[in-house]
Amino acid sequence: MLSNTQRTTIAATLPAVADGLADITERFYRRMFAAHPELHDNFFNRTHQKSGEQPQALAGSIAAFARLQLEPDVRRQRFILDRIAHKHASLGVTCEQYAIVHEHLFAAIVDVLGDAVTPPVADAWDQLYWDMADLLIRSETELYSRAGVAAGDVWREALVTERTQVSPDTISLTVAGREDSDRLPGFRPGQYISVQVPLADGAHQIRQYSLTGTPTVPEWRFSVKFAGEVSAHLHEHVFEGDLLRVSTPFGDLVLPDDDAPITLASAGIGCTPVIGLLTAMAEQGDRRSVTVLHADRSRDRQPHRGQLAALVESLPDGRLFQWYENASPHVVSDTIRVGQMSLQDIDICDDSHVLLCGPTGFLSSMRGAFLDRDVDASHIHYETFGPELLRSGAR
Repeated sequence: MLSNTQRTTIAATLPAVADGLADITERFYRRMFAAHPELHDNFFNRTHQKSGEQPQALAGSIAAFARLQLEPDVRRQRFILDRIAHKHASLGVTCEQYAIVHEHLFAAIVDVLGDAVTPPVADAWDQLYWDMADLLIRSETELYSRAGVAAGDVWREALVTERTQVSPDTISLTVAGREDSDRLPGFRPGQYISVQVPLADGAHQIRQYSLTGTPTVPEWRFSVKFAGEVSAHLHEHVFEGDLLRVSTPFGDLVLPDDDAPITLASAGIGCTPVIGLLTAMAEQGDRRSVTVLHADRSRDRQPHRGQLAALVESLPDGRLFQWYENASPHVVSDTIRVGQMSLQDIDICDDSHVLLCGPTGFLSSMRGAFLDRDVDASHIHYETFGPELLRSGAR
């Protein structure tokens, strides 16, 4: 744990480290992938590496954690670490990999900051890293234990039993255990799995997909939009009877335990965790007030459009509002609108739980919109985080 002296050193050097984080993370990944090329091809999302999204997320999480040691906010710290821990568990991260990251991250810090990294500075940031790593390792160990698997042992082969086209560019895949003795475990509505596929260049890339089926049935269903090299492989090469390498389900975008009203807001393929949550609520006859907001490019390309409407209609107290960038005037109504999602004319209770699902830009803007409507920050939940969402707790 950071000493008072180390905390003072962190405070004094945080501006310099924060200014250099972009260079630090870029050099970190370059060094680590040179030493461990298998991590680039078979573990990290190389599309996000190329776009810069992965280094930005790492930089954002380091800076956010450092600031939280100077101005403690246990809830915010728990939020950030939980996002990372669930993602790490879905990839099978083990404690040994933290030593690899430490080696190359601190070499990159010295490369960028040079003589500014005095022994006291190095000692303080080293302690900060291991404080963060220890918290994550403990969380991930607990997640593995709850899932009934050994640390990192999250992967299995599952049999594709059904493939369905749910929009012009989105398919739904259903997988099951290869044999009766290899039944897939249950999951909590809103959770996701990782899927690893072999690509033409020999790499084995991993992506996460939210589960949309029924938790009590020993099969998993997830939807894949054609939007990248992994999704392209799944669209073009995976059919009934094929085997897929999948992970144990993780993720904590799940239904709150109380009976407060629920608002589910999604964009594009972000509707998939919403489908999973609504499926569970419909099967349980959940009587909570539920408002579902969804934004998409157009009705004809919207995945799960009919299923979303049917699930909301099946709820005792459900309402659905949808926005489209392109929509014919004759379909526009009080519940179908043109343009970007807006909370104008939408009733939102102050005590509502809000679950957001979609791209980081959508999450950031809608989180701000709900805060402006006086929804408590602790009641706003989302599955992923990005640099936009790590800004000092966002207002």
